[in-house]
Amino acid sequence: MTLAAKKTVALCESQPVTAEGLRALLTPSPDLEFVARLDSLPSALDLVREHPPAVLVLDKAFGAQALLEFLETLRTFPHTTAPVIWGISITEAEALRLVQAGAKGIIRKSADLDTLLLCLRCVAGGAAWMEQGLFHPRLKAPRGSACGLTPREQQIAELVTLGLKNREIAQELGIRPGTVKVHLKHIFEKTGARGRFALALTGLEAKKPGNPGDTKTFAAGQ
Repeated sequence: MTLAAKKTVALCESQPVTAEGLRALLTPSPDLEFVARLDSLPSALDLVREHPPAVLVLDKAFGAQALLEFLETLRTFPHTTAPVIWGISITEAEALRLVQAGAKGIIRKSADLDTLLLCLRCVAGGAAWMEQGLFHPRLKAPRGSACGLTPREQQIAELVTLGLKNREIAQELGIRPGTVKVHLKHIFEKTGARGRFALALTGLEAKKPGNPGDTKTFAAGQ
């Protein structure tokens, strides 16, 4: 029987010791292979252009805005590289914006090794990953929350998931910002979502790929 090829993992990280730690963690892995360590976002882009890894782990220390721009650029590439953001500190707002920009995984550097491996495996397999506990419980996405929304409300909820603000939504749909605000009030009432974060998480949960077997594949949706 032919063994399946290992999924490749690259790391963009400014600390060599941290990179060596991930390399050591993946060395005995039967399904994941550490292939490169980059020390800057431009060098990571070069790698994706030439030899795209299955998973690219990006250090949050490079800055949220720089990572958002990196992810936007990455989305223009004809590749299958899945970006994972890891960092010492990641706020709810940052995590949501990063996922909306294209991140397939968000995990803290304080996560235990088993959790990190599970995150990498899920993302390499095409699923999304959000570390459990990253979002405050009040922001968890209610299940079945799209039921009962009008077509216009569904449009607005989708645009909120994409990260658009009220004025941008109004411009996109050709309506007034005040009208968007009224629709959002009705959407919150119908879905039980407590604010834009929870509504966006609902949309992201609905879009997640099939779960490969672990209930934490997208922890924000629990």
